[in-house]
Amino acid sequence: MSETSDFDSELIESLFIKYAKVNTRSDANSQTVPTTVGQVKLAKMVLSDLQDLGIKDAKYEPENSYVLGTLPSNSDKDLSAIGFIAHLDTADFNAENIQPQVHPNYDGQDIVLNAEKHIVLSPKEFPLLKKYVGQRVITTDGTTLLGADDKAGVAAIFGMLKYFLTHPEVEHGEVKVAFGPDEEIGRGAKRFPAEEFGTEFAYTLDNGQPGQIEAETFNASEAKIEIRGTAVHPGDAYGLMVNAATLANEIVSSLPKDEVPEKSRNHQGFILVTDMTATVAEAHIGLIVREFDTQKYHENLQLLHTIVDRINARFESPRVALTINEQYQNIGDTVKKHPYIVNLALDVYHHLGIKPNITPFRGGTDGNAITAKGIPTPNLFNGGDNFHGPYEYVSTEAMVKTAQVVTEIIREHVHQYGHRDEKPVKLY
Repeated sequence: MSETSDFDSELIESLFIKYAKVNTRSDANSQTVPTTVGQVKLAKMVLSDLQDLGIKDAKYEPENSYVLGTLPSNSDKDLSAIGFIAHLDTADFNAENIQPQVHPNYDGQDIVLNAEKHIVLSPKEFPLLKKYVGQRVITTDGTTLLGADDKAGVAAIFGMLKYFLTHPEVEHGEVKVAFGPDEEIGRGAKRFPAEEFGTEFAYTLDNGQPGQIEAETFNASEAKIEIRGTAVHPGDAYGLMVNAATLANEIVSSLPKDEVPEKSRNHQGFILVTDMTATVAEAHIGLIVREFDTQKYHENLQLLHTIVDRINARFESPRVALTINEQYQNIGDTVKKHPYIVNLALDVYHHLGIKPNITPFRGGTDGNAITAKGIPTPNLFNGGDNFHGPYEYVSTEAMVKTAQVVTEIIREHVHQYGHRDEKPVKLY
């Protein structure tokens, strides 16, 4: 079994800091691939670093903006390939002029990010920070995000690759790695080259604390409702006016009142009204539907149809139009059919003394689209916290731990050759 001291922590930290400085914020309003030039810049940096490390087949694919590479098998066993995936883009928050700061041997007290602007990262506000006592904590200056989501995952994958390349005596099967764009806006993985990647299964390394496994996500759809009214002078409105604003209010009032984000957690889903504009003449309602339970998810979609149909039945011609766009499906429905994938990670956590935490991911990951393409892909962790904002942080030790876990999953896959643990995994 590998020890954390076996990993090149200086490499992991230096690569992370180098990558963090690149503005790779994705842009939902852009139609290019990828959506921002910073992602191309970072992709080519990652490509160069893979080649320098010794990944001979590393390449950048302009048509999908993925960087791909292979660690060839050194085993004589017929092992299936495993994949590890991290994304290059960052969330919709200031990512210009990112200044990573390293705080060695963190003492558990407040970290002053920016004295001039009185910005402080405090364990009183963010209690998980206490877990990083004694570690090399990396933050920003409090004016930007850090990009640990998901550049910590990128750096950890490099740590794993470096380990195997410097320890050729350690048996392993074929390992595929991929670094992709536009995860934060849900586009990148839709272009993921699954057939070329060619693994039996994969893991994303995106968010979360050591021991975390996110083997299920929401089913997700967005819905748009357009309402056509009839506007006439209110003094002459009797029998003529159809008030689109009133119909919009009726639709919103017909939704389940307790199935909303502010009242849901864990495995509870919701229907969220994201925006609404209304006049007498016309109205628009935007909604998103999120649900872990696939049957309940489809029931909620049908509820929207039922509400709209009920209103339209009152008029000679339809006044309300409903459009539903499915965004992604729960990976748990597929992962449950392949329990070895989760059991493999759980076995590694057990061997490393890491307490497992199987959590539902209340959102979506690149794993949704990749799983839909035929490669079951749950999410593990990258060791950071407070993602998508100025208080984001990660530690070098946490990224090393991620690299160690990934390495042990690859080694355990060899060990379990021929006698897989296929006992069912309870995700709920």
